[in-house]
Amino acid sequence: MDAVNTTGRTGSTGTDIVYAYAILRRTSEAAEAVAGLRGVAGEPIRLLESSELAAAVGPVPAADFDEGPLKAHLEDLGWLESTARAHHAVVAALAGLGATVLPLRLATVYLDDDRVRQTLDARRDDFLPLLDRLTGHVELGVKVYAAPDAASPDPRPDPDPAAVPAADLNPGRAYLAGRRRMRRTAEDAWQAAGRAAARLTETAGRLAVDHVAHRPQRGDLAGRAPGTNVSNDTYLVPADRVDEFRTGVLAAAEGLPGVHVEVTGPWAPYSFALPAEPAR
Repeated sequence: MDAVNTTGRTGSTGTDIVYAYAILRRTSEAAEAVAGLRGVAGEPIRLLESSELAAAVGPVPAADFDEGPLKAHLEDLGWLESTARAHHAVVAALAGLGATVLPLRLATVYLDDDRVRQTLDARRDDFLPLLDRLTGHVELGVKVYAAPDAASPDPRPDPDPAAVPAADLNPGRAYLAGRRRMRRTAEDAWQAAGRAAARLTETAGRLAVDHVAHRPQRGDLAGRAPGTNVSNDTYLVPADRVDEFRTGVLAAAEGLPGVHVEVTGPWAPYSFALPAEPAR
């Protein structure tokens, strides 16, 4: 959901264009699932149907979502966060009502309904097998953090051959000794986090049917978790194995000081939803 797709548009002169949220099978249950849903612009969500497939879409103002204004909005973190939350809410609502969905990327917009239907028809042989594969599965995230502050005190002696008890050190030497201890603790936490990531990948892989390694998160994206994110992976897990997956992953991380592990989800399968775009 972190990429923007402006599909099939060279610019719009109308007041509204079409924002697409997800692809799903064409069923009466899917039509009922979108009833009452509202999208990123507060618009009512509807289904555009074509053969065996449907797309959950809504009309959005070109003044905000056409190529030019969209680029400007993407510099506004508040607008971007609000839009991403609304996008995810539609996808999550569809998935929560039992529909198998292929979530589309944030700000996937089309000039009109016909362009959406053309995409459904052109990529039918891609979308249908994916829907079959994802039925009964969810996405879970596993993040590993190196958290030196959570590590046990370093029991090793200071490597300085002239080291003496801290109480007997002058302020300068005491400061340097403290810095050495902090550096060793941080190094130990990074090494432990690397071991944890390898162990968790092996454990999680036995409980999942697919795995995607994402770039570790930094800054605001990392949230409030302690330490530095060193591993940020997602797994496609059978819905009836979610508790087993969570328990197994967290158990595999036990006993490693200086490591913090988070298991997030379940989510709609964003990381596994779409095949590569066909060559043009």
